[in-house]
Amino acid sequence: MSGEMQIIFWSEADVLARIEELSALLRDAVEHGASMGFMLPLAETELRDYWRGVAAQVAGGAKIVLAAGDESGRLVGSAQLGLELRPNGRHRAEVQKVMVLHAARGRGVGGALMQRLEDEARLRGRTLLFLDTSVGRSGAVEFYTQRGYTLCGGIPDYARDPDGTFAANAIFFKRL
Repeated sequence: MSGEMQIIFWSEADVLARIEELSALLRDAVEHGASMGFMLPLAETELRDYWRGVAAQVAGGAKIVLAAGDESGRLVGSAQLGLELRPNGRHRAEVQKVMVLHAARGRGVGGALMQRLEDEARLRGRTLLFLDTSVGRSGAVEFYTQRGYTLCGGIPDYARDPDGTFAANAIFFKRL
């Protein structure tokens, strides 16, 4: 990216205050084919409700939200880390909803978000990260493989892509 990118934590209040920007980011991801759990067409209320739920998880200590901003402070990416709170799983966390504006892809935003998520996981005593992603045109499988994640399986027809097409998922893990 040209200029200085900043990656910061967003609190519950930050998520709620910038819900329109987050909704636009999620809309951009889904409209460009990212399998984020949503189907086209998207309703604004559906997006805002999703982010309100994320804010509640942040408030409850179950989730970390990172936001990537460009030199002007415009939101260009976001990623989440779901923290396991049960005693037998406090060593692990789930990488969730890594998304970068389509216009900002290929500039290192996703890689920077992933590095920061991993750093934060280590600081919180997490030694195992896991995630699942859709297999297909998004390039996600290659993205995670390049970052040292190990593909450990997948399920055919696991979910539908935003256009309704069934897609397999790919399940990854990484020991920190």
